Amino acid sequence: MDLLEQLLNYEFLGNSLVAWSASIGLFLVLWAALGVARYVVRKRLLGSVGDASPPALQVARHVVAQTAGWFLFLVALYIGTRVLAPARWTDMMPRVATIGLVVQLGLWATAALAQFMTLRRARQLAADPGTVAAMDLVGFVLRLTVWAAVLLVLLDNLGVNITALVAGLGVGGIAVALAAQNVLGDLFSSLSIVFDKPFVVGDFIVVGELMGSVEHVGLKTTRVRSLSGEQVVFSNSDLLSSRIRNYGRMFERRIVGSIGITYQTPADKLRRIPTIIREIVERQAKVRFDRAHLHSFGDSALKFEFVYYVLTSDYNYHMDVQQSINLALFEQLGAEGVEFAYPTQTLHVAGVPASSVRTD
Repeated sequence: MDLLEQLLNYEFLGNSLVAWSASIGLFLVLWAALGVARYVVRKRLLGSVGDASPPALQVARHVVAQTAGWFLFLVALYIGTRVLAPARWTDMMPRVATIGLVVQLGLWATAALAQFMTLRRARQLAADPGTVAAMDLVGFVLRLTVWAAVLLVLLDNLGVNITALVAGLGVGGIAVALAAQNVLGDLFSSLSIVFDKPFVVGDFIVVGELMGSVEHVGLKTTRVRSLSGEQVVFSNSDLLSSRIRNYGRMFERRIVGSIGITYQTPADKLRRIPTIIREIVERQAKVRFDRAHLHSFGDSALKFEFVYYVLTSDYNYHMDVQQSINLALFEQLGAEGVEFAYPTQTLHVAGVPASSVRTD
C-alpha cells in the first residue's frame, strides 16, 4: 500500500499521477463524445438534407461538415487540462484554445458564405446570367473580410500590437482607393446593379440618345446591343448616373393618335367620328380604349385625338394594332363620306369695279 500510495502521489510536471489519470480520462471521454456528437448531427440529423431542402438546412449541413477534427481534439484537450495544477504550459492552453476557436469560426463563416453564395448563384444563373460575375466578386470580398478579421484576432492573441497595423492598413487602403477610384466606382456600381436591379439582361433600355437590349452586366462595364446591330459599352458608374428608360419593365403602352378632317364635313358626321373610333379600337385584342374627342380647330383641319392602351410591351404587336386601327379608320370614314384633311390654302381674290377700269 505504501508503494501504491507513493506511486499515486508521484508528481510529474507538478501534478500527481492521479491528476494526470483524471485529466487524460476526461480528455479521452470528451474527445470521443464530441466525435460521436458530430457524427450524429451530420449523419442522423442532417443526413437527409438534399438539394431540394430549404436553403437554411443546406447551409447548416455544409457548416457542420466543416467542423475540423483537430478542433474537437483541442476542445477536449483544453477541458482535460483544467483539472491539472496551474503550470506554465497549462497557462498557455486558453490562448491556444482561443486561437483554434477563432480559426474554426473562420472556417464555419466561410463555409456558410460559400454555400449561401452557391445557392444564390444557381438561382441568379437561371434568372439573370449577366450578374453571376458580380455575385462571385461579392463572395470573394466577404471571404476576404472574414479571414482578415481572423488574422487580426490571431495576431492580437499572440501579443502583436495590431493598432499600428490597422492604422497602416487604413492609410494604405485610402491610397489604393484614391489611385483606383474610377475602377472602384465602376465596381460598386456593378454591385448596385446586381442588388438594386434597375435592369437585367434582356431588358430594352434607353440612355440618352442610345438604346438597345442589355447583353451583359460586368464588373466594370455593361454591354448593350443597339437596334442597328453594334454593341454599345457603358461604364457602370456613368450608366447609373444617367436617366435610364427601361422598356423591359413596361406592362402596357399608352398610344395617342390623331386624325384631321376637312372643315366641309357636316356636323352630324363629326358627332359620329368619336363613336366610330371607339368601335374600331375596341375590336382589337389586348387593347383598352380610353377616349376620343374633337380636339381642336387646326389651320386646315378639324383635329380629332384618341387614346388607347396596348396591354403588352411587345413593340411589334403595338405596331400591328396601330396599323389595323389606321386601316380601319381609312376604310370606315371613307365609307361614311368623311374626307381626311391635308394642308391646303384658299386664296380669295376680290373683283375689280368696272368704273375703275380705264379704256383710253
